Amino acid sequence: MKWLTRTLTAPLLLGLVLLAGIAMLAPAKAQTIDEILSRGTINIGVLVDLPPYGILNDKQEPDGYDIDVAKLMGTYLGVKVNLVPLTSPNRIPFLLTNKVDLIVATFGITPERAKQVMFSIPYSAIENVVFAGKDKKITSMDDLKGLRVGVPRGTVQDVILAKTLGSAVKIARFDDDPSTYQALLTGQVDAIAETGLTGDNFYASHPEGNIERKFTLLQQPNGITMRKDQFNLHQWVNTFIYFTKNNGELNALWEKWFHKPLPNLPVF
Repeated sequence: MKWLTRTLTAPLLLGLVLLAGIAMLAPAKAQTIDEILSRGTINIGVLVDLPPYGILNDKQEPDGYDIDVAKLMGTYLGVKVNLVPLTSPNRIPFLLTNKVDLIVATFGITPERAKQVMFSIPYSAIENVVFAGKDKKITSMDDLKGLRVGVPRGTVQDVILAKTLGSAVKIARFDDDPSTYQALLTGQVDAIAETGLTGDNFYASHPEGNIERKFTLLQQPNGITMRKDQFNLHQWVNTFIYFTKNNGELNALWEKWFHKPLPNLPVF
């Protein structure tokens, strides 16, 4: 797939895309649907380094499942969508400093994150997996003790490893997913905790690494994310997800990028 070959080049382009995108945005302080409708635009933060959830396409434009969901939101609102490329660590800062109205960026729902932001009901899911060399015997969290394990900074994997193993594991934090994959390939770490689908494809294209899945860390539901006081917008987003799940539009977008049906998603 073409998006696999772009995985490592995305970080090199992300900085320029990010700066250009921010400069063109209207102020992203909308708290309600009426404000967004009045302005005629919505600023949505997305990742572009996590295929196929978010990529840069051949035109160096954001593309992928999350981007299609963001565009579908714009269609239902009847407003222009401004896509703002993010990295995993700056998702919450961009939201809380009003650089975006909301984010559609494969953001796992956790109680700790909910202290800072408000999540919609899940619109997608992602499998987080531990990868390591075939010569390493790793079958559980206990086997990671004493190892140097790479994670993208600020992700659910980061939180789980730090909370579960504490100082028993040496966590190496990277600023994006491609850097994390590359760290294992080049021997900077003993293992990584990363996205299953993307990791499978990346290491299949680098057989010289002799790297394989070891065990599944968790199946992570993802929510569209807003500021804690955006209750009016939150209600609309939940209604949008509910409606598009039931009418098949979310499933069609998922099948477009993942070539299988949308997984069963929990609600709350």
